[in-house]
Amino acid sequence: MNEHPIQGLMTETMEKIKKMVDVNTIIGTPINTPDGTTVIPVSKVAFGFGSGGSDFVSRNAKDAAPVCFGGGGGAGVTVSPVCFLVISAQGASILPINAQAVTSVDRLIEMLPGAVSKVSSFVENRKASKEAQPAEASAAESTAELPET
Repeated sequence: MNEHPIQGLMTETMEKIKKMVDVNTIIGTPINTPDGTTVIPVSKVAFGFGSGGSDFVSRNAKDAAPVCFGGGGGAGVTVSPVCFLVISAQGASILPINAQAVTSVDRLIEMLPGAVSKVSSFVENRKASKEAQPAEASAAESTAELPET
């Protein structure tokens, strides 16, 4: 069965979109600074496409009335920078580009690395205090049991 011209039109439109948008468009190329900090740009990509066409009979054909095709397609892509992911010796942080457009979910994601760091230090402090308590208790018992001279 022959391929309909609309299929070729849609395939060509999708191929052009693939060339315009790839993973490096969303998560950019990391930038390394001399002090060891890495900055990664993050963008939001929105795209859409449409195509359509129609078969019609040619008015100029006298014999078998050949079918003609008329169609078109188009696509649009919007790339908007969202934030920068900054990774340094002090930890990771997110620097939003437009603070006014930050939603609650964005704020939650931004706070996540700090929250993980705080929970980790809390757990470590708690573990250290539990280990120190038996040592203090045994030291207190040993001094209480010493005979007085």
